[in-house]
Amino acid sequence: MVGLVSARAPRVHILFPFREGPWGGGNQMLAALRDMLRERGQWTDAPEDADAVLFDSFNGAAEVIACKRRLPEVPFVHRINGPVHLYRGEDSGIDGVVIGLADKVADGVIFQSEYTRQGFLGMGLREPRRSTVILNAPDRRIFHAEGRAPSADGRLRLIAVSWSANWNKGFDVYRHLDETLDFSRYDMTFVGNSPIAFRNIRQLPPRDSADVAALLRRADIFITASRDDPCSNSLAEAIACGAVPVAQRSGGHPELVGEGGTLFDGKNDVLAAVEAAADALGDLRAKLPDRSADGVADAYAAFVAAVCADTAPRKRLSPAAALELRAQLLASRARSKWFAVKRGLKG
Repeated sequence: MVGLVSARAPRVHILFPFREGPWGGGNQMLAALRDMLRERGQWTDAPEDADAVLFDSFNGAAEVIACKRRLPEVPFVHRINGPVHLYRGEDSGIDGVVIGLADKVADGVIFQSEYTRQGFLGMGLREPRRSTVILNAPDRRIFHAEGRAPSADGRLRLIAVSWSANWNKGFDVYRHLDETLDFSRYDMTFVGNSPIAFRNIRQLPPRDSADVAALLRRADIFITASRDDPCSNSLAEAIACGAVPVAQRSGGHPELVGEGGTLFDGKNDVLAAVEAAADALGDLRAKLPDRSADGVADAYAAFVAAVCADTAPRKRLSPAAALELRAQLLASRARSKWFAVKRGLKG
């Protein structure tokens, strides 16, 4: 196997419950990676035919456990985001499942951001033998800045996007903007799911990637107020479309924004951050980071190849360890259902 893999680029299978149509950013990013691997001839539909299996955080964990037991000689690469309990605001124990999978299953770990890496190491994850940080980037065939046009009425156009209606996505800040933003100077659109109805902000339901990209190209400023977001796909997509980011100083946002936008800490300074971005729009746009899905695919492929070439023995998942992971997963699912019941009672 090692000799065959070294003669060509490794074939990869991604164990992930893909969904078609508008869905969360992780689904969109991994779908784009899958498509690029397929175009490069590095994709296989069956894990049994793969030189390496990539899996994501806790998604499809039961299948990952079963697959690792079935394919002990195949290297498994773990893409990790989170810590999940921070941005969900509830500790269901799912981060413990992620740590268990990384410790017992993964032969290599890809952290979505340095924020994610430090967060999990601080929670007790042992330093992986092989690991790297690869920030998310969108599919440039969809998310690009070509065709941007100036505002028709002269107002600066703001946009926010969220698939989740979780309050930690920053809806206290969006409500504050709805009440205090100068709408004679600014126009603002929100796309996605929201727990509140806005009075002044235009509200649109979730859209597919092509529609979201078109809306982002019409925006001057992309605002994200999400907290503890490890590596926001919507932020990466907005940057690729040429919208200057104004982001909450939290999670992986500062890593994605770099010098190409402004940061704020909450309701008290968000308006100042918007004004600062508006006053330096051209300069900030010139400093937007240039990341692409092609570059991310290159980085993933290089890391997977390094894991495949590693001569160290693959991790073996014993029946006892598999049973322990399944028990952790079941306990986490039970706690998640309990939290859902509590939310329903409060609602």
